[in-house]
Amino acid sequence: MTRLRQEILLVLALSFGMAGLRSALRLADAYLRPEALNHQSVALSTPYAQVWWIDFGLQLCSAGVLFSWGFLALFLLAGEGLRLPKLQLRDWRGGALLAALIGIPGLIFYLTALHLGWTKEVIPTTFDNPWVEMPTLLLRSAANAFAEEVVVIFWFLSRLTRNSPVRNLGWHPYAAILAAAALRGSYHLYQGVSAGFGNIAMGLLFGYVYYRTGKIWPLILAHFLIDAVAFLGYALGIRL
Repeated sequence: MTRLRQEILLVLALSFGMAGLRSALRLADAYLRPEALNHQSVALSTPYAQVWWIDFGLQLCSAGVLFSWGFLALFLLAGEGLRLPKLQLRDWRGGALLAALIGIPGLIFYLTALHLGWTKEVIPTTFDNPWVEMPTLLLRSAANAFAEEVVVIFWFLSRLTRNSPVRNLGWHPYAAILAAAALRGSYHLYQGVSAGFGNIAMGLLFGYVYYRTGKIWPLILAHFLIDAVAFLGYALGIRL
């Protein structure tokens, strides 16, 4: 096995590849339960401790793990001269456009899937303390967006796609995009089959945009905005 293949296996085993395996097993467990899938629920952001400052410290640790996955991928690519570009103002515009393009249809798809019994009820947050909840939700949104887009798009596609500026496996770009989208779908399966397919669709779009533009920041920002709006919108709606 070449060193490049070893790197891919190790990074995926430490990050989203293992998350995908765990997610598939959790989905299998959900289907084996007596209640229907849409009568089950999954909470995305939950407290880790009763004492607020311990809880917040644990939330920081959890986010730190996600950020470390992204920085590990960046470190490996930087050794061959590929670095994350600087964030620019127009990246925010592109990110907002992508977020709107995905977020609204995604919400409709989720509600339809829930009605048809294809997904669990997704509860974005179950925090009791708003002083911990709000910064935690923003931090989690940023950590998820950074880790997923850097690892699954920036690093994974660079390692798979031919003509990439770093060592790669020589895959056709569309095959690499499909593989990255399947990876993205796999670690969302714990929410239900529809969540897997929905995230595959998101992955195909994000992969294609990156392939055509070479820009990663709009994808990170779009992901952050989607998560932040969903998390904070739910939290504020519950409290109001």
